[in-house]
Parts: sequence; C-alpha cells; structure tokens
Amino acid sequence: MIKTVDLVKVFRTDEVETTALNKVSLEIKSGEFVAIMGPSGCGKSTLLNILGLLDNPSDGQYFFSDIEVAKYKEKQRTNLRKSNIGFVFQSFNLIDELTVFENVELPLLYQNVPSSERKKKVEAVLERMKISHRRNHFPQQLSGGQQQRVAIARSVIANPKLILADEPTGNLDSANGEEVMNLLSELNNEGTTIVMVTHSPTDAEKAHRIIQLFDGHIVTENIKKIL
Repeated sequence: MIKTVDLVKVFRTDEVETTALNKVSLEIKSGEFVAIMGPSGCGKSTLLNILGLLDNPSDGQYFFSDIEVAKYKEKQRTNLRKSNIGFVFQSFNLIDELTVFENVELPLLYQNVPSSERKKKVEAVLERMKISHRRNHFPQQLSGGQQQRVAIARSVIANPKLILADEPTGNLDSANGEEVMNLLSELNNEGTTIVMVTHSPTDAEKAHRIIQLFDGHIVTENIKKIL
C-alpha cells in the first residue's frame, strides 16, 4: 500500500536549514499495523504528515497504492486523502462548535454523501464506538477517552484503507489508552492498515512491526509478527 524511496524533507528559514527526514525508504503492506518510534524531533510526525498526504517531501519518491504521489499538488492530495485515509491525533482535533454527531458526519459531507445515508452511517459507527449516548453533546462536555472515541469514529466513517494515528493515547490515562488501542487493533484485524507514531512501548506492542527513527533516519525495524 505504501512505499517510499529515499524520502527527504528539509525545512528552510532565512537563517536555518533543518533536515527532518534523510533518505527514508520503507514499505507498508495492506493490512499491516506499523508503529513508528523514536525521540522527539527525529522526524516521526513529519513522516506521518507525508504519508497522510498533508505535505510533500522535498525529494524522493512516495507510492500510495502504486501511484507516485510525491509531487502531487494540494488539490490532488486532498482528493486522494479524503477517500482513502483517516487520521487520529493526540489532541483529538474535534471541532468545538459541532456536536459529536456533526463531528463524525463531517467527512461524509466532504464526499457529498446523501443525508439519509450519512445518518445511518454515523449512527452505526457511534454505536460501535459506544458513544451514541453522547451524540448531541459537544466535545468540551466529554472526557478525553470519549473524545478520542469520537475522533476514531470520524476517522473510520468513510471506510478508509489507511488510518494514521499520531500519539493516539498521549492525552489519555492508562485505562482509556488501552481502550483506544484495543479499538485500533480491532479495526486492523478487520483489514484496515494502521500506521501509528508513539512514544509508548506498550502501545507499540500492539503493532506487527516497529520502525525506529533517529535524526531522520530509520535505524532499526523489529518485525513482531508474520502476516
């Protein structure tokens, strides 16, 4: 599903040039659960942003489902992203002015899904995530664990091929964190490819493979389970 070849990302200002990724080459197969680890500032989130088509690399190749997308313009990236990729963030990234139902519905609005179909899909995923009783609440009225369940519901509502999770348990206590990881594992068991950035060795143990980054390089790969 994903292949990068000598991926480079350089950030430049008037005075400083910083290489966040330095010739990163990796492959992620459909159905894998991959954890990306490493110290702060090693390029984990930068890599995730490129894999999620939120940014382009400075150099190198990126193949998504065998399509070379490294040089895609923003509109091309958006069109490919909205029907293929779901995101789960540490900070939840819910819209405070929208209810739980409306937050989860948003990706379907972008895809022009008819109202009656949107309603059925949202109700089904809220029920699955055990958050339907909060459908008319706003994010500020929810606990951290509840907000992350809403964020996961939003990420899967359009049946994406790939979920990218950036520190999905970072703002949660251990019980809610374990619940979120169990949800991600369940989605992976049903066939969704998951790539997760994490500092947590416990969370990484849920993955099939752990990739260690350091100073923008892949330094080790640990294959935990043969698919």
